[in-house]
Amino acid sequence: MKRGYIGLALGALMALGAALSLPSCGHDQKLVSISVAPATVTYPSPSSGAADFTATGTYIHPPVTKDITAQVTWKTDVVELLTFTYGGPLVGEEVAPAHGNCGIAQIWATAPEGTGGSANIIVSAPSTVTVQNTSNPLCPGGSTSAGELVVTPAGTGSGTVTSSPPGISCPGTACGFPFTPPNNVVVLTATPAGGATFVGFTGGGCTPPTNPCTVTVPSGGVVNVTATFD
Repeated sequence: MKRGYIGLALGALMALGAALSLPSCGHDQKLVSISVAPATVTYPSPSSGAADFTATGTYIHPPVTKDITAQVTWKTDVVELLTFTYGGPLVGEEVAPAHGNCGIAQIWATAPEGTGGSANIIVSAPSTVTVQNTSNPLCPGGSTSAGELVVTPAGTGSGTVTSSPPGISCPGTACGFPFTPPNNVVVLTATPAGGATFVGFTGGGCTPPTNPCTVTVPSGGVVNVTATFD
């Protein structure tokens, strides 16, 4: 009988030792992956407002998935393009265009692996952020298509209309010129001939008797401006 009791006791001790050798879920919770949302964001211009990003962590010991937006470190490969500001749990990480720049960047979130003292860092898959600028052909979304500006003199007097950037020079007859972004913001200046008076521009957003007048020529479009001299 003693041998039976001894065997049972040894078995119990071995089972207890095995249980104690198992990892403690309460102390070894580990982060195994991070997902960032949204996967892509496109800003229409460098002055666009912020977009909200969130980071979700997946853990083991015990398995759980939870929002860790406030705990991760946010990074980008183009630091001149974006700014990061945590806006609180109801908003998330606010990512906005910076310094008036345009371009394409990747952003991602990182965090330590777990609470057990590990130095390993978990890195999320990147999200793609695009800052457009339709007025600049060097920017995403920019157009290189030229628009046409046409100036027509009118009235009983005469004069000349010139432009900056150069292209328009209308000494008494209608003339046009193609302007391509970013050189599509054109300043028109009217100079009346001797004895004549410049009355004003009409069309293209000009308001008589404004002189000079600034006209924006849209890519692929046509803007007509009339210059009246008396």
